[in-house]
Amino acid sequence: MSQFWIYFQIGLKHVLDIYSYDHVLFLIALAVPFTFKDWKRIVLLVSLFTIGHTLALILSVFGIIAVKVNVVELLIPITILITALFNLFTAGKSNKKESINLVFFITLFFGIIHGLGFSSYFKSIIGGSSTSKLLPLGEFALGIEVAQIAVVFVVLILSYIVQTVFRFSKRDWTLVMSAFIIGVVLPMIIDNKIWLR
Repeated sequence: MSQFWIYFQIGLKHVLDIYSYDHVLFLIALAVPFTFKDWKRIVLLVSLFTIGHTLALILSVFGIIAVKVNVVELLIPITILITALFNLFTAGKSNKKESINLVFFITLFFGIIHGLGFSSYFKSIIGGSSTSKLLPLGEFALGIEVAQIAVVFVVLILSYIVQTVFRFSKRDWTLVMSAFIIGVVLPMIIDNKIWLR
């Protein structure tokens, strides 16, 4: 198997790992307020996440930044919570264009935080000189991007089915899914090891 496929598959598995569902939760929270007609905005948001994630990995792999794992493991669910709460408070409101910059910032921030959370594992599997690390980082980022677009596409299909077949309004669907995500993520925050001091 070529090096490209190795790092590409690591990127895919990183997003689609059943035991590490925080990434998918964030993507659901990110995509649930949108429909297929908003595909450009969603692709931009997914790409912002990938940029943030890759930037954090680059800074970590090259030893420019280091963050304690338990702090990052707390920040990841907090960022998911912020996104879901944002959805609760903006669901059904028409002036979403003004608040989209906040969503862009949160998405980029989550990418950076999540990249820092994955950096110690990624550093352990990547070797070689500084210049030889950039290509595997790009291959890994491409795998993340493809997996995220797949997750968002599934969320959009599910949203379409729920809103057309079951006649949920877009607002109600956003509220229900955001409340579900909050219910899943709150125990992650409460049970975090950082509180055990």
